[in-house]
Amino acid sequence: MATSEEILEQTIKSTIRDIVDFPEPGIIFKDITPLLKDPQLCKAIVQSITDQLRPLQPDALACLDSRGFWFGLSIAMELGIPMIPIRKKGKLPYETVYEEYALEYGTNTIEMHTDAVQPGCRVAIHDDILATGGTAEATSKLIKKAKGEIIAYSFLIELDFLKGKDKLAPYCTTIQSLINY
Repeated sequence: MATSEEILEQTIKSTIRDIVDFPEPGIIFKDITPLLKDPQLCKAIVQSITDQLRPLQPDALACLDSRGFWFGLSIAMELGIPMIPIRKKGKLPYETVYEEYALEYGTNTIEMHTDAVQPGCRVAIHDDILATGGTAEATSKLIKKAKGEIIAYSFLIELDFLKGKDKLAPYCTTIQSLINY
C-alpha cells in the first residue's frame, strides 16, 4: 500500500506536463501550471514542503522569480515567516543587490532588496525546480552577501541528471525535493 507521500508524488508527476523544445530546442520543460488547477493538490504540496521545513526553523523563505512564488508565499505563511522575493533584474522598486548566473539555456541576473536579509537570518531557499542549480546558487550568493545563513533548499521538482545539487552543496547540504526526475 502506497504512503501518502508516494501518492502525492504520483499525483504531482501525473499532473505535470512536458513541453518539448521550450523555451529552446533540446529543452524538455516541466510545466507545473496544471497543478494550479487543483486547489487540494496545491494545498497538499504546500503542506508537504512546510512539514519538511518546519523542523529547521527558518527565519525567512527566499522564493525565486517567478514560479517559486506560486507555492512559496503559502509555505512562508504556513511557517509564519517572511517571504523574500528574489526577482529578475529591474523588477524590485527599492535598492537592490544583484547576482548574475548561468541558466541551462542562457544567462540572467537576479536581485533582492538590500534590507531583505539581516545578518544571521536563517534562510530557506525555495523554487519550483532544481535543474542546473544556477538560480539557487545565485540566490545563495545574495543571501551570503547579506550575511544570512542558508539552512535549506526546497524544490517541488529536481532534475537529478543535471546535478544541480553539486552547485548548492557548498552553501548547504539540506536539499529537499518532493519529486525527482
